[in-house]
Amino acid sequence: MESALPPASDLSPSIVSFLNEKFRTNDNLNGAPTLLSELQTQCGDLDRTLIDLNRSLGSSHLAYASFSDRVHGVLGDINAQLTGLGSSTRSRSSDGEGKERAEQILGEELPALAKEVARVESVRTYAETALKLQTMIGDIEDAVSSTMKKNSWKHLSKQNSEEMRLVAIKTLKLIEDILTSVTKTHPQWAHLVSAVDHRVDRALAILRPHAIADHRALLTSLGWPPPLAILTSSTPDTGRSTEVLNPLFTMQGDLKDQYCENFFALCSLQELQRRRKSRQLEGYSRELALHQPLWVIEELVNPISLASQRHFTKWVDKPEFIFALVYKITRDYVDSMDELLQPLVDEAMLTGYSCREEWISAMVSSLSTYLAKEIFPKYAGQPDEDSVTGTQSQARISWLHLVDLMISFDKQIKSLIEHSGILLSLQDDGNFSKVSSLSVFCDRPDWLDLWAEIELSDILEKLKPDTSDERNWTMKVQGAVLFSATEDYKAPAVCSAYLRCLSSVVDRCRSLPSISMRSRFLRLAAVPIIQKFLDCLLIRCQEAEGLTALTDDDALVKVANSINAAHYFESVLKEWCEDVFFLEIWSGQSDQLGISVGDQNGNVEPVEGLESGIFYEEIVKLEEFRIEWAEKLSVVILRGFDAQCRDYMKNRRQWREKSEDGWTVSKFLVGALDYLQGKMSVVENGLNGIDFVGVWRSLAAGIDRSFFNGILMSNVKFYDGGVERFGSDLEVLFGAFGAWCLRPEGFFPRVSEGLKLLKMEEEKLQNSLAGGEKWMKENGIRHLNVPDVEKIVKSRVFTS
Repeated sequence: MESALPPASDLSPSIVSFLNEKFRTNDNLNGAPTLLSELQTQCGDLDRTLIDLNRSLGSSHLAYASFSDRVHGVLGDINAQLTGLGSSTRSRSSDGEGKERAEQILGEELPALAKEVARVESVRTYAETALKLQTMIGDIEDAVSSTMKKNSWKHLSKQNSEEMRLVAIKTLKLIEDILTSVTKTHPQWAHLVSAVDHRVDRALAILRPHAIADHRALLTSLGWPPPLAILTSSTPDTGRSTEVLNPLFTMQGDLKDQYCENFFALCSLQELQRRRKSRQLEGYSRELALHQPLWVIEELVNPISLASQRHFTKWVDKPEFIFALVYKITRDYVDSMDELLQPLVDEAMLTGYSCREEWISAMVSSLSTYLAKEIFPKYAGQPDEDSVTGTQSQARISWLHLVDLMISFDKQIKSLIEHSGILLSLQDDGNFSKVSSLSVFCDRPDWLDLWAEIELSDILEKLKPDTSDERNWTMKVQGAVLFSATEDYKAPAVCSAYLRCLSSVVDRCRSLPSISMRSRFLRLAAVPIIQKFLDCLLIRCQEAEGLTALTDDDALVKVANSINAAHYFESVLKEWCEDVFFLEIWSGQSDQLGISVGDQNGNVEPVEGLESGIFYEEIVKLEEFRIEWAEKLSVVILRGFDAQCRDYMKNRRQWREKSEDGWTVSKFLVGALDYLQGKMSVVENGLNGIDFVGVWRSLAAGIDRSFFNGILMSNVKFYDGGVERFGSDLEVLFGAFGAWCLRPEGFFPRVSEGLKLLKMEEEKLQNSLAGGEKWMKENGIRHLNVPDVEKIVKSRVFTS
C-alpha cells in the first residue's frame, strides 16, 4: 500500500497539514475508513452542488441569449425605420404633399422613434444591471452556503474561511454601490432594489452570526476576558492591584493575524450595514439609526461584563466596590483600544467611530444595565417600606449614597474621556447619556422622581435648624454683594443656608445626561426649596403684622429683614438664570413645549432684565412679595404720620396768620415730622437701599396726596401769612427727604405746584381763570387739572 501513495513532495501544503492533523499516531489509522466515508460524502455533496450551479448558469445563459435576440430584433427594426426615414427625407418632392410628409416625419414619427430608442436603451440597461446583480448575488449565496457547510468540517482551514468571508463582503459592497447608483439614477426600479435587498438581507443574516461566532471563538483562544480575580483580590476602592497582562497586547503570530482579519471583517460588515441603512433611510431622520454601537467592542465588553457580575452580586450592599471595579477595567484597557484596534476600524472605512469612546460607552452601558436590573429595584422599594414603619429611612441614606457614587463615577469617566481629546463629541445629550451611569433614569422617570423626593426631603430636614434659629434672621450675610452689582442687600444669614442647599441640588443636577431630566429634577427638588423659603418669609411678616400691626420698631425690622432676604435670593436666582447651564435648560424646555419665551405665564409682567427661565415663576413671586411688603411699610408709616397730622390738618385758622415767632414750622406738625424721621431711620437702617428707595418714594407720594386733599382742597382760605406758613412747613417736610435725593420737592408734585399757585400775584392768578390749560402749561403747572387750579385760586385771599 505504501508503494501506491504519491511522494510527499507532490502533495500540497494544505493536504500535508490535513494528514498530519488526522494521523498523528498509529492509533489514528483505525479511523481511516470513517474519515474516507466522510470525505466521499462531502465530495458527493460538492459534485451535486457543482451540477446545480452548472444547470443554473446554463439557464441564465439561455435567458440572456433569448433576451439578446429580442433586443437585436428591436434594434434591427429601428435601423430599418431610420433608413426609411432617411430615404423619405432625401426623395421628398417640392410639391405640397412632400412638405406635409416631411413635417409629419419631423414632428411626430421622429420624436416617437427617439422615445422608442430611449425605452429600448433603458430596457437594455435594466437587463444588464439585473443580470449583473443576479450573478453577484448568486456568488454571495454560494459563498455563504459553502462557508456554512465547510464550517462543519473539522479539517477546514480557518484562513480559507476568512478569505471566503472577505470576498463575500467585498462583493456585497459592490452590490451596494450598484444599488446606490440605481436609487439615484433610476428611482423607478424600486422593485429590483427591493428584491436585491431581500436576498442580501438573507445572506447577511447568515454571514454576520458566523463572523461573530468566529470572533468569539478567537477571543476565547486569546484568553479574553482577562481574569478578574487579581483585580478583586485587593480593595477595589484603593485602585491598586497586581498588574494584569492585556491579552490584546500579548497575542502573536497566526492568532493575531486571524483576530485582526476577523476584526476587520466585522467592521467591514458594520460599515456595509451603515451604508445600506443610509440608502434605505434617505429622506428621513437617520442619524440615530446610523450610529449603532461598534460590534467588535460589544464582543469585548459582553464577556468581561458577565465575568464582573459574578463579583457584583457579592457587593450589593457595598456598591462603591462595583463602581471601582468597572472604572479600573475601563481605565486599564482603554489604551489598547486606541493603539491596536482603532487602525483596523479606520482601515475598514468605518467613519465616525472612536474605539476609545466606544469601549468607555459600552462599559458604562453594561454598568447602567446591571444597576437598572439588580440594584435600583431593591433600593427603590425600601423607602416605601420605611415610610410605613415610620422610622428614619436607612434606605434613603443608601439611595443618596448610591447617587453620590454614580456622580463621582461619571466625573471619573468624563476625566478619562477628556484625556483622549474627544470631549467635543459628547456635548449633545445623545452621546452624553452613553457615558453616564445616570442614564438609568432615562427609561425610569419614576426613579428620577423618587430621587428628587428623597433629595428634597433630606435638604428640608437639614434646613430646619437654620430656619428655626432666630440669630440667622438678624445676623447679616458676610459679603452679600453680587458680582454683577455693588448693592448691599443686608441679607440675613439664613439666605446663605438656603442658597447653599439649592446650589448643591443644582450641582447634582448637572450630572444628569439630558436637558429634559435636568429640568424635571430642578422642578421637583430645587423649586420647592425656593417655595419653602418664600413661605418662611411670608409667615414671619404675617406674624409681625398680626402682633403689632407693624407699629413697633422690632416688627418693622423683622419685615425689613424678610424683604432683604427675598431681594437677595431673587437677585441670586436672576444671576444664575443668565448662566449657560440654565439657558440651555430653558431653551430645551421651550422647544419641547413648542412655545416662545414670551408666552410663559402671560398674566405676569416679565421681570426686568430677565425674559424667562427655569426659576421664572419663583423670581416673580419673590419680587411680588418684596414689593407688596415694602408698600405695606410705607402705608404703615403714612398711616401713623396722618394720625400725627390730624390736628395740623383740622386747624384752618392757621392759614390766616404767620408762624409763631421763633418757629420755622407749625407746632402741630413738629410731632408728625419727628415720628416720620424716627420710623424712616429704623427702616433705612434695616432695609436694603433698593427697596428703601421704593418705600420713601411711596411715602412721599402718600404725604403729597394727603396734604393736597387735606389742606389745599379743603376750602380753606389762604392769606399772605398762611401762604408763608405753608411754605415754611413744606420746606421742613422736604428737608426730611433731602437726605435721599437732591430735589425732594419733585416727589411732592401736587403740593409743590399748589404752593406755587398760592405764591403768585393776584393779577396773574386772575389770568389763570381765563387761560385754562394753556396758561397752566406756560406757568409750569403739569400735575394739576383745571378744576384743581380754580379751587386753589379761589382759596387765595389778598389783603391790600
